[in-house]
Amino acid sequence: MAKANAQPSAISRSIAQHLQSVRKARGLSLDKTAQLTGVSKAMLGQIERGESSPTIATLWKIATGLACSFSSFLSGDETAPTAQRADNKFANDPNVTIKTLFPYNSATQFEMFELCLTDFHEQHSSAHQIGVTEHIHVLQGKLGVLQDGQWKIYQAQEQCILRADQPHGYRDVVGETRFVVVIHYPA
Repeated sequence: MAKANAQPSAISRSIAQHLQSVRKARGLSLDKTAQLTGVSKAMLGQIERGESSPTIATLWKIATGLACSFSSFLSGDETAPTAQRADNKFANDPNVTIKTLFPYNSATQFEMFELCLTDFHEQHSSAHQIGVTEHIHVLQGKLGVLQDGQWKIYQAQEQCILRADQPHGYRDVVGETRFVVVIHYPA
């Protein structure tokens, strides 16, 4: 049973701080942010207060709606050293671990993650901004990739590129799959 006074995790605090910072810098109300992201005003408020931790899918909706990189919510610092990055576990997505390898950098227009899916988990993502692509390289296991409504299986040392400006997804096919994703944003 969870403690009623449990402190938010480091990742929840980072997400909350970045969401509030972006929203205030742009002069956005919670109502307007909800309209832009498709995430309810109540949920956005809970995330900002550290009362709720978003799922990965919800965080993608927020990042897409605010035209922010996903990694900015995890680290917030484009210049932070990458060697010290820890795996990020999401409380609502226990079968997904995300490690930021290279946070988003406006000069290069990409961010890079290592993901691990376990227990045959499926991770679905709504469409990102127009023109966004994901370059995927499987490190270990077998990865199902959903694009255009079809699943295709990739084994270790195989790669693909998918259009991420449409709904897409990933599936662990063997019990544990590790892969790298480079997300490229159009200029």
